[in-house]
Parts: sequence; structure tokens; C-alpha cells
Amino acid sequence: MNTSEPDFSEAFQQLALHGRERKGLHTWLAKLPEQLAASLDAKRFPEFVGWWKRIEKLPNITSADICLTSAAVTAEHACLALASSDLSQDQQRIIKGLLHDLKPWRKGPYQLQGTYIDTEWRSDFKWDRLAPHLSDLRGRKVLDVGGGSGYHAWRLAGAGAEFTLCIDPSPRYFAQFEAVRKLMGPNNRPAVYHLPLGIEDVPAQIEAFDTVLSMGVLYHRRSPIDHLYELKDCLRSGGELVLETLVIEGDANQCLMPEDRYAAMSNVWFLPSVAQLTLWLRRCGFINIRCVDLNQTSLEEQRTTEWMTFQSLVDFLDPENPKLTREGYPAPLRAILIAEKP
Repeated sequence: MNTSEPDFSEAFQQLALHGRERKGLHTWLAKLPEQLAASLDAKRFPEFVGWWKRIEKLPNITSADICLTSAAVTAEHACLALASSDLSQDQQRIIKGLLHDLKPWRKGPYQLQGTYIDTEWRSDFKWDRLAPHLSDLRGRKVLDVGGGSGYHAWRLAGAGAEFTLCIDPSPRYFAQFEAVRKLMGPNNRPAVYHLPLGIEDVPAQIEAFDTVLSMGVLYHRRSPIDHLYELKDCLRSGGELVLETLVIEGDANQCLMPEDRYAAMSNVWFLPSVAQLTLWLRRCGFINIRCVDLNQTSLEEQRTTEWMTFQSLVDFLDPENPKLTREGYPAPLRAILIAEKP
């Protein structure tokens, strides 16, 4: 990937390939070059130029042993197991320094060519809670909406997904994803791709994916019902939605809308009860709705690390009562719901 700008040609080829049976992908493919040019425009995101230069400086990997089924995504050179490697210690130090320059790393963890990235979130905890409840992913086309730097997208591929597309509008997350991908080397990489776009960039009624994930997105949307319809539009008939979001305890009439901030976040709009969220999904036409996990976020799962040095969960809770946020709301409680499109 020694080019002056990102190369999306492989992702385009995959979209064209799968578009033979999912026509909505062809519709999107025609719009993508213009969308992507705007999404990484240097005038809007001048910092991306520096991040991309760091990715270009990463060593080219000739071959790698790629593991996508353990707690961390591992992309270590296969010869390391033989006490021999194409990468010198100096190169490994360079890799660590370049990856440091892409901080903060929020979702992970990753083990990349000798560098362990201890991200703010132990996203493997969430994956372990979700994975037993997913449909068999073998042969499925998956869309991960708001997927950050792509941790869950890699894990989906490790679980058998044929084609996984992660979308997230953050240029930093895109840069982090591309760094991971480059350090895997060109051979035997799974069909996992990242587009620095949001759900609003996906054409309406595309109906192209077997599984759609929206994890940690719904509470950031001013119109959560519209978001559920957007997700439904992405699914083929019979497809599966995985929805993870902040919730509160209560019956079908309970929903919290913070006055200002929630856990120091200014962009949190609606925290429904599981019962109300289930009602929302029914009203949007989903069926076979079930809550498969309800979990109070712990200080082990979200915390400050060397790779994310800003404030984290412990700073957002009431120091005298950790069952409350510092604003006095119930501490973060997260639910995972799975539903199907008829």
C-alpha cells in the first residue's frame, strides 16, 4: 500500500462480485467514488494526511500467520514461530511508534507484529457475550455499522463470514483499520473492508446483507426509529439484525433522555428500557426479537490505557456511588438484541 492515497479497488471488486446477486450493491458502487472522495477530503480532515503517511511507512509484510478467533487479532509473521523473522527489532520498534501515532485506540485489543495494543475497550468481552447467539455466519455477507477501527469486523470474518464491510465516518478509525490490514500482509487476508462512511451514505432499500450490526450507535442518533429503519433497509428478507445499545431498567413505557450529558457524553439522546426497545423494533417491522445479553459495563471492560490516555469510565461515574453517572443517571447498562427482517 505504498500510494499517496487509500486504494479502494479491492473493496470495489468485492462489491461488484457480490452485486451480481445483491443488486443494491451495484447501485451503491456507482456512488462510492464520490462519497469516499468527500469523506477523506484534506480540507475537511487535514490530520488524515499525516496518519496516512504513517501507514505508508509501515513495513511491507511478505507473509503472516493471521488469527481471528482469539481475544486479540493476531497478525504476526509466520516465521516467528521458528525464531526467525523478516522483521528486525528495529522494524518492530518502528511499527510500535507508528501505531502509537494513530492514538487513541478505543476498540480492540490487537496484537500486531510484536506490538500489543491495549485499547480502551476490551471489545473481546462484548464479542464473547454476543458470539454464541449469532446465526451461522458461514457464507454470509455482513455490514458492521459504526464499527470503529474494525475489531468486530475481523472477528466476524474469523467466525466464517464470507464478506464483511465495516462503515464508520471517522478518518482516524479508517486509518487504524488500514494499519491493521497492512500488517497482515497481502496473502490470506480475509474479505474484510472499511469504508469511512456513515449509515446515511448507504442507499435506501439496498437489501444486500445477511447480517447487520449496529453496536454502540443507537443512543447517538437523534432519531433512533429512523436508524432502525435504515438498518432494516440494509437487510435482505430473512436477514438478522444485531443491535447493541445503552438501556435503562423499566417497562415498555420507560425511556431516558438526558438533559445535557450522559457519562460526560454530549451526544446521547435516548436510552430506552429493553421492553421499549423491543416495542420500537416491532413497530419497525422486525420479528423474532430477543434480548440475548444485558451487561453493566465494568471498569475492566472500559478504562484508560497507554493507547487511550484520556478520561474513561471511572471518570464518568459518581465517585461516591458508582451505580450512577456523575450526572446522577443510572450507570451504563448495555443490552444486545437480535431480530429478523421478515
